[in-house]
Amino acid sequence: MTGSDMTGPGTPFRVGLIGYGLAGSAFHAPLIAATDGLTLDTVVTTDPGRRAGVAAEHPGVRFAASPDELLARADELDLIVIASPNRTHVPLAAAALRAGLPVVVDKPLAATAAEARELAALAEERGLLLSVFQNRRWDNDFLTLRALIDEGALGDVHRFESRFERWRPRPKGGWRESGDPAEIGGLLYDLGSHVVDQALVLFGPAVRVYAESDVRRTGAEADDDTFIAVTHASGVRSHLWVSACTARLGPRFRALGSTVGYVKYGLDPQEAALREGLRPGSAPGWGEEPEALWGVLGAGAPDVAAGESPATGGGTPVRTRPGDYPAYYAGIAAALRDGTPPPVTAHEAAAALDVLEAARVSAREGRTVGIGAEA
Repeated sequence: MTGSDMTGPGTPFRVGLIGYGLAGSAFHAPLIAATDGLTLDTVVTTDPGRRAGVAAEHPGVRFAASPDELLARADELDLIVIASPNRTHVPLAAAALRAGLPVVVDKPLAATAAEARELAALAEERGLLLSVFQNRRWDNDFLTLRALIDEGALGDVHRFESRFERWRPRPKGGWRESGDPAEIGGLLYDLGSHVVDQALVLFGPAVRVYAESDVRRTGAEADDDTFIAVTHASGVRSHLWVSACTARLGPRFRALGSTVGYVKYGLDPQEAALREGLRPGSAPGWGEEPEALWGVLGAGAPDVAAGESPATGGGTPVRTRPGDYPAYYAGIAAALRDGTPPPVTAHEAAAALDVLEAARVSAREGRTVGIGAEA
């Protein structure tokens, strides 16, 4: 009997969290704690400083020294969240599913689409939830652009540009920047997981991929400056950039349609708020941004002589919808309670990994790579 079988009506689902680094401490733990129907029960970490941080922010939470110790308590839990290094995602997710527990895995789910689909098959065989934390589907700019597209405000979109760029001229080190393939590091699989997922959600399956991937910074081992061009089955072309060495940042989004285009600068404020210790529900206005950062909808060139911005002028400001990271775990709670599909499925993650794998081959071999029937 799994923990979920023992949970009564109205009783929160008990969550075990593996990992309390940046992902666990700044994203998963706060969002789990803020979600009705979920309670953070146990955290796996042996680091004394991290344990002290957990105890201070989440009083009463239990600890486990290892994933094995946590899974030995499977009958006391209802969900496992995996926020440990990328190389551990597949073995830990498989172990949790075999222990009879639903699983949320931080992106990327796996190194390959084949591994992701094997995990999906295991979850389906066991009748268990398996979901991937793709929080940037609930970024303010993404929610806004998706609504504009759904409303037909741009006409027929033919080109989409998305940039997740940073200016970090010195590598920080750690497994995320390791050149060891086993670590699944580098920006292609890190930020690339986000921009590819967003493009697939907006414009559907990919059929061809072209990519350029470089290691630019002195001392860096993994890709830190990557471009991905995706041709969707719908005919839309997505141009996606992820970089740690961009001295002048471009627009976060530029979507070009048959009637107008939409341009948006700046990042969703939720990550910065979570890193600063702010929590959903602690104050009004979660996920809101100031009017000065709103995107612009319009066509034609700005009138620079009249003082319009060369980047965003000449259009109509569009109020940015509030970002809503809490919606992800609200969807997980609903899926556990009602049996509805999770907010992000393992099969969707596998489709994004098809693109990331194709991008890696394209960058290495200097050619366009087909996906599916185009392969």
